[in-house]
Amino acid sequence: MPYVTVQMLEGRTDEQKRNLVKKVTEAVSETTGAPAEKIAVIIEEMKKENYGVAGKRMSDM
Repeated sequence: MPYVTVQMLEGRTDEQKRNLVKKVTEAVSETTGAPAEKIAVIIEEMKKENYGVAGKRMSDM
């Protein structure tokens, strides 16, 4: 059973997350041959103040 974790900043809509899970599942199934019903997708949302790039937090940009 493939497990896929997607880490991203918070702020996406439920519809965007629904589409993400669907398309990731399809891609993993196509590339690995695993049946879609065995693929788990976990979305981990991060607060902008807990993520930084180039020495700056996203919440400060």
